[in-house]
Amino acid sequence: MDADYGIARQLSDLQKLRSQYQPELPPCLQGTTVRVELGDATTCADPSGEHVISRSFPHTYGQPLAHFLRATAKVADAQIITEHPAKRVGIVFCGRQSPGGHNVIWGIHDALKIHNPNSTLLGFLGGSEGLFAQKTLEITSDVLATYKNQGGYDMLGRTKDQIRTSEQVNAAMAACKALKLDALIIIGGVTSNTDAAQLAETFAEAKCQTKVVGVPVTLNGDLKNQFVEANVGFDTICKVNSQLISNMCTDALSAEKYYYFIRLMGRKASHVALECTLQSHPNMVILGEEVAASKLTLFDITNKICDAVQARAEQNKNHGVILLPEGLIETIPEVYALLQEIHGLLTEGVSADKISSQLSPWASALFEFLPPFIKKQLLLHPESDDSAQLSQIETEKLIAHLVETEMNKRLKEGTYKGKKFNAICHFFGYQARGSLPSKFDCDYAYVLGHVCYHILAAGLNGYLATLTNLKNPVNKWRCGAAPITAMMSVKRYGRGPGRASLGKPAVHPATVDLRGKAYELLSQNATKFLLDDVYRNPGPLQFDGPGADAKAVTLCVEDQDYMGRIKKLQEYLDKVRTMVKPGCSQDVLKAALSAMSSVTDILSVMASTSSNVSTPF
Repeated sequence: MDADYGIARQLSDLQKLRSQYQPELPPCLQGTTVRVELGDATTCADPSGEHVISRSFPHTYGQPLAHFLRATAKVADAQIITEHPAKRVGIVFCGRQSPGGHNVIWGIHDALKIHNPNSTLLGFLGGSEGLFAQKTLEITSDVLATYKNQGGYDMLGRTKDQIRTSEQVNAAMAACKALKLDALIIIGGVTSNTDAAQLAETFAEAKCQTKVVGVPVTLNGDLKNQFVEANVGFDTICKVNSQLISNMCTDALSAEKYYYFIRLMGRKASHVALECTLQSHPNMVILGEEVAASKLTLFDITNKICDAVQARAEQNKNHGVILLPEGLIETIPEVYALLQEIHGLLTEGVSADKISSQLSPWASALFEFLPPFIKKQLLLHPESDDSAQLSQIETEKLIAHLVETEMNKRLKEGTYKGKKFNAICHFFGYQARGSLPSKFDCDYAYVLGHVCYHILAAGLNGYLATLTNLKNPVNKWRCGAAPITAMMSVKRYGRGPGRASLGKPAVHPATVDLRGKAYELLSQNATKFLLDDVYRNPGPLQFDGPGADAKAVTLCVEDQDYMGRIKKLQEYLDKVRTMVKPGCSQDVLKAALSAMSSVTDILSVMASTSSNVSTPF
């Protein structure tokens, strides 16, 4: 074992108090009996990709949903599992650290030991690299003692490497076989759980006994779909950042002479920026999804902010706070195209200092227009998923620079009569990642750990642990599991005029829904936020008293609980089967046929509309 991993932490008084907090379990996870109901076979949300996904995952596609039931539930065909042989389970952190990750391990450990004290939980040290190298630490109560309800991933360490190449997949399988693991649990986001699905399929094909289970843990909050309402860590990240943003709002209002440009985490999606806006009420937020939908250029964004600054100056307000997601730069059409050219040249081996001379004329013109510090950052080698190194690109400084230039121009022309524009820039990228997790994240992560055990007890492979109805108290949460393949889609990518090619099946990041209730709430308040300075400070993380049980605004306003509705539909269908049997009256049969005909006609139209929606290249 590496000396730095799993060692007892030195805890402050607050940390000690938090380590004593015991999360609550929903009724369906209490006791030592596992009750599971398997529903109908699943499909994928995008019918156009179903053929590709089913061919790529013949062993794990189309598996049923799993619902875990409380003792009082009366379900005729539920499996009742009372025998729990000892299990050997491995667990690995993949991706960037997210508050609450340690509680997933704690939950799995407790569930294993409750059902059979002889079970073993092994943590892989250093993330996926530790998995490949078979470097493990046995997780015990003593090891866990100073990591319960604590932030970071330092108990085991982490990696952002993918488990994707044949060599990596084979190394993972070899480790699972050598260690005689009954299960491998992967903690991570969209990329990690895509890899988990591929591992599950490969293991099933090779008849490897190890089952693979995923857990939705990512601070970006973008592993969202009909089965997954929230990600472990998102609640904490947004609460910590919202306090920092609110402090900046108060500072701006006090000094009355600065505009704060704040860049937040959020690579492909702007969930963090949206949630922080709804919690802290800054004057403005530019969401990447808005920019992409409206095809806003760099100049459009600049003018939009300048117009806002000018409107506030007319009310004698020469201060403000503006939020930007870190992924914004890739949603600006001309900048994205420039990045594609740069990354293509880097892939071909062209050195960074020679790239500017090999760009196309329009790309070269844009590149030369940009400030030197941004040029240098755009030339960085892309990440392993081919995206730009967004954390290293100071988008907030670029936008502030362009806004200042335009405001000085307007001031000189006499169209702007306010005070000289002053900008201060911040990047809140690392300040919240190691925070003590919020009460919600402590509970959510711990319960997900218990759900993982139930998945293993049911013998399921290639599933993601899920909890729904999360905006309600813990005792109302619905516990289940969904096949990861049911969350996959197949994107189409442009390859020249009029041509497109299919990508590989994957769990893709969910972007902010511009037709959703959270965005609608933002739109309703945008003008008030911009002009009225209705800043709101939620304060630091609360673990007791007012605010301790507060949940993300975006979680509470959305109409979710998909798993609950699937269950309710199944109950209605069962009632129809009970009422409409051979021998029922003609009137009952006619009523049933008429109703079913109407329902299928409506669903056929909806399915047709869904499949005809064009996929952006």
